[in-house]
Amino acid sequence: MTLEKVKELLADHLEMDVAEITDETTFEDLGVDSLDTVEIMMEMEDEFDIEIKPAEVGKSVKELVAYIDARL
Repeated sequence: MTLEKVKELLADHLEMDVAEITDETTFEDLGVDSLDTVEIMMEMEDEFDIEIKPAEVGKSVKELVAYIDARL
């Protein structure tokens, strides 16, 4: 459930097809820059009602999902 929501939020923010994003996709693969990171993390915080520290998230979608799940 978290994975699908994270993928949807990333796809919406980056204006891409959700099918292009897997749990193994890295933020580098997605071309996410520092401004994107801040905006995406703010969206994730609102969606999941948690505080996210970008430096602790990791480098892939799977790591982001694990981070969020650990805080829910």
